Amino acid sequence: MKRLFALAVLLAAATTPVAAQALDHGRMVLVGGGGGQDQARRQVPLSRVLSMLASRYPGRHLNSTMGDAGGRPAYYVQWQMENGRVVVFVVDAESGQVIGRQGG
Repeated sequence: MKRLFALAVLLAAATTPVAAQALDHGRMVLVGGGGGQDQARRQVPLSRVLSMLASRYPGRHLNSTMGDAGGRPAYYVQWQMENGRVVVFVVDAESGQVIGRQGG
């Protein structure tokens, strides 16, 4: 049930306008119009976010997507904890700070 919830959160995030951007090896790759390169430059690389999560929460990265959280760009990172539970971390893409956690 929790996995379904986490998957639903990731799918919902993928339908937001900011999610029209793809991730390529931790860099932002703009797929459509929108924020342009200025927005991409202000964002913390996904690789740095994943390193930070790994140092704080032993486990492994399952999936990630971009979305919107409170009007700001955010990474939605699906993470499997050591105990097997799946958590979705919401990370502010500009500051790199965890701003939410769902599941687990």
